[in-house]
Amino acid sequence: MMYRITSADEMQTLAGKLAACINNGAIIFLSGDLGAGKTAFVRGFLRQLGHEGKVKSPTYTLVEPYEVSGYHLFHFDFYRIERPEELINIGLHEYFLPSAICLVEWPEHALSLLPQPDLRCKIEFVKDGRQLHIEACTGKGAAILEKIIKFC
Repeated sequence: MMYRITSADEMQTLAGKLAACINNGAIIFLSGDLGAGKTAFVRGFLRQLGHEGKVKSPTYTLVEPYEVSGYHLFHFDFYRIERPEELINIGLHEYFLPSAICLVEWPEHALSLLPQPDLRCKIEFVKDGRQLHIEACTGKGAAILEKIIKFC
């Protein structure tokens, strides 16, 4: 699926619609250049689930946990990771529980250690905005995309 995004508000709205389509845990990879809108996506996703606090990218902490609407949600940012092995000491696999929602920025920096995502979201700069491409990678991801098609 491809979406044209012209503002941070639109990115957050679309991410919120995606969040509303998830009934249980999911793994979502977010790729794109610096400033493309990955954190804005996470912000909209969390707002839809009821989070009212600040949302920042965990560039230095690597992971920011949230408890929201009965979900354990983990926001990862692997921008600073140079070798996937750097993540072994944080107990990475313990976060990816079937009931958890894991939003992973810069997954390409740790692919060898990450489970398969349910959805891959790639954000690209285009004239006058962004283009968001969402791809299902699992049956769960395909079911989520079917719901968002009906929602949008």
